[in-house]
Amino acid sequence: MLFLAIPVNADYKDIAIIEALDKITGRVFTLEVPTGSETQFGQLKIKQRKCFKAPPEQPPESIAFLEISEFRDGEDDRDWFTGWMFASSPGLSTLEHPVYDLIVLDCYSPDSSEPTPSVTIKPLPPTDSKE
Repeated sequence: MLFLAIPVNADYKDIAIIEALDKITGRVFTLEVPTGSETQFGQLKIKQRKCFKAPPEQPPESIAFLEISEFRDGEDDRDWFTGWMFASSPGLSTLEHPVYDLIVLDCYSPDSSEPTPSVTIKPLPPTDSKE
């Protein structure tokens, strides 16, 4: 069992930066999900409840509490994940979905003194297919 201790005066941020992968197309997207709101990616609904970023004097870590469900026309939403995702250990607590993959990259607040984190996603090199 995993226990997470976050101090009462934790440095909660307003926006979680999430990397989203569509496994069918292989395309990678960067999502900014504000606290308390819902963002859609494909058929997924992503709700971010809390986003914590460790202060500079501690080891680097960003942690987000997410609720992820999938909507389908004419059916009830299906819950896929509810819990904390860790930027430093994406495999520790992960979304297990056949089409989509999500990982937390960072947390930030637009009005804070620290700069907005830069996230660069490089495309994969083309493959030579030999048929």
